[in-house]
Amino acid sequence: MYKSPPEMPDANVVLLVLILAAFFAGILNSIAGGGTLLTFPALLSVLSPEMANATSTVAVLPGSIAGAVGYRQELWAARRFALQMLPASLLGGIVGALLLVQYPAEFGALVPWLIFTAAVLFAIQAPLNKLLKRKPTDFTVRPSRALLAGLILFQFGVAIYGGYFGAGIGILMLSALGFMGIGDINKANGVKTFLASAINAVSVVIFIQANLVYWPYAWVMALAAIAGGFVGAKVAKRMPARYVRWLVVVIGFGLAAVYALK
Repeated sequence: MYKSPPEMPDANVVLLVLILAAFFAGILNSIAGGGTLLTFPALLSVLSPEMANATSTVAVLPGSIAGAVGYRQELWAARRFALQMLPASLLGGIVGALLLVQYPAEFGALVPWLIFTAAVLFAIQAPLNKLLKRKPTDFTVRPSRALLAGLILFQFGVAIYGGYFGAGIGILMLSALGFMGIGDINKANGVKTFLASAINAVSVVIFIQANLVYWPYAWVMALAAIAGGFVGAKVAKRMPARYVRWLVVVIGFGLAAVYALK
């Protein structure tokens, strides 16, 4: 049975904070990722670490799905590549979630470095591609077998991390797509949001079976995350691509800094 959260001075204030955290998490996840940075600390103030992590995953999942729906046209154009990455995402998500169930609250010290490296890689992609005189490609261009195998293996690793904790998986995926040469940030965001939804979905099933989800908070936050996911997708698609890219970088460095300080 899950533990009841400790009594708070004002339950309405706590609930409002959780709703706002989930709403803005939905926006962040649609644009770049990192919504867990908002939902997990908010839940950690009232739940145990493992329950906060599991409940956070349940809360942001509908927002990620809403974001993927918001990118449906871009995702449809990249559907072949997204489906190629799907099995690794599902399998990795299962492995990561099982690790959390077996080793609760053992969040690795590599988290800030992983996110920081991803943000740096994402920041240097455009100038590096110009230096190498690489023209931006699209998802209609099929990668070589070696590149595809490398991307699948990388996605499997990202999915394990995503199932275990998950903050920054969107930035990691966008970094990989950038070095693949994908120039359309909105299509890349569509693929990223879809795969993040898949990772979170299989993790949620395992967390529910392990009875780690505190539902009184999860369903309310999920509704807020759905609204945030739609808002985030609309905002990102209307912003100039260079602004979206730099917003991703800023979020990435912010995530790395917060986890490094912790």
